[in-house]
Amino acid sequence: MSQDICVIVPTIREYECMRSYFENAREHGFDLSRLHVVLVTEDFCETDAMEAMLAEEGVSGEVFDGSRREEWYEDHGVAEYSHVVPAASHAETSFGLLYMWVHDEFDYGFFIDDDTLPHDDEDFFGTHMENLAFGGEIEEVASDEQWVNVLYQNADEHGLYPRGYPYSAMDETVETDTAKIDGGSVVASQGLWTNVPDLDAVRILMDGDLEGQAQTRTTAEDFGDDFVAARGNYLTVCSMNLAFRREVIPAFYQLPMDDNEWDVGRFDDIWSGVFLKRACDVLGTRIYNGAPLCEHNKAPRSTFDDLNNEVPGLELNEHLWQVIDEAGADADSYAAVFEAMAHKLADGDWSAYNNGAFFNYVGEYMLEWLECLSALRPAAGLETDRTHVVADD
Repeated sequence: MSQDICVIVPTIREYECMRSYFENAREHGFDLSRLHVVLVTEDFCETDAMEAMLAEEGVSGEVFDGSRREEWYEDHGVAEYSHVVPAASHAETSFGLLYMWVHDEFDYGFFIDDDTLPHDDEDFFGTHMENLAFGGEIEEVASDEQWVNVLYQNADEHGLYPRGYPYSAMDETVETDTAKIDGGSVVASQGLWTNVPDLDAVRILMDGDLEGQAQTRTTAEDFGDDFVAARGNYLTVCSMNLAFRREVIPAFYQLPMDDNEWDVGRFDDIWSGVFLKRACDVLGTRIYNGAPLCEHNKAPRSTFDDLNNEVPGLELNEHLWQVIDEAGADADSYAAVFEAMAHKLADGDWSAYNNGAFFNYVGEYMLEWLECLSALRPAAGLETDRTHVVADD
């Protein structure tokens, strides 16, 4: 079978976790020759050891530290857009998306975080691929707050809400139904997580943990059947355990965080998930949630450090989904929906919000993301209209 899957792993220390993913593939009969692994790291990391690990495992791949990324931008004629992917940030996973975009042999992408491990009893790669090919009936979840808690299935027991879930959408009334999904309409598969739940710093503090983890842990028993969020409902999308189709890349930019004048961080995958869900609702596609689970072994760190990164964007996170909720309604592509959302943010007056100008900044970067994709593949037809309009808010 052809090499059709690009696995993108941001890592600075725990790259050896990939051996467990490769072993899981072997144990479950998944063809490792389909994979090409892109390790996104920094100049101060063990790049030689990372390359040796891939070679020892017999898996195709490349290692890109900061210097190699700069060379790549130069070689592909997009050095002027190198700032679109922030360095030393989890959002540098966007580099992997650019790499995929250039290499059209990759029909599918995976995001894997280096503090995770696969469950031995689940075929990690195979299950994600089955999810992307899914067709049939599946549970559909909605709420009266237009938000779905991906941990809803045992929320009465553990009371958890994931990182990025708006505080104003808590205490929601959950409704479930059955949706009929056409084969090929699932464009992203989000696997959930056991052990350390993916919580924000405020919720971790409320859980009594000062080391950035959580006192409350999740197990496989906390998760039931797989599900999708209903149209018009948003959900948190965490990139630690995620597979997706190539076609969503224009609308799946991992947002610029950490290195900005407002010090906003920690919302790169959350906000990208909001944008992707809006695009899916417009275009009639779906995000699949549930299996395969991964074990999240988040290393201890100061909860207050995470809090300092999150606080500048907390108010914006409450409103982002409302800002873009009607954008791109008549669009016919992921790029067109994304451009409409970008203009909504870039052209608006957000002075009523704390750090509201960060919305304008994000919108400008989203437009540059589309320009960069167009420069990398001019034939893709992703021309972007940078003309600003008067905000209608």
